[in-house]
Amino acid sequence: DNMHELSVTEGILKICLEEGKKHNVEKIKKINIVVGGLTGLMPSCISYYFNIATKGTLAEEAEISITYEKVKIKCKSCGFEGQLLSNQYVCPNCGKDDYEIVKGREFYIDTMEVE
Repeated sequence: DNMHELSVTEGILKICLEEGKKHNVEKIKKINIVVGGLTGLMPSCISYYFNIATKGTLAEEAEISITYEKVKIKCKSCGFEGQLLSNQYVCPNCGKDDYEIVKGREFYIDTMEVE
């Protein structure tokens, strides 16, 4: 559901604008964010909403750069560390589903370039 992307994008922008005001920034030029595969967020939708939401703000012409973090697991049975195969929820090495997710839930602002 796309409203989810809209609200998270507005949330990111709000944080960036608050930071910008705090530091008397004239312009936000670029925002780098990290999105994990498990968040279900679509980077293309985030970019789209970002360009709309920034109109009339410090970040109006800002570029948004999105790093997509693939899901990574650590298997408790065999010690395998790596990515799950798409649409499979078992360890690709031993076939058990006893693992912890070490990457893929991330969603945060990494860095911001300003002037």
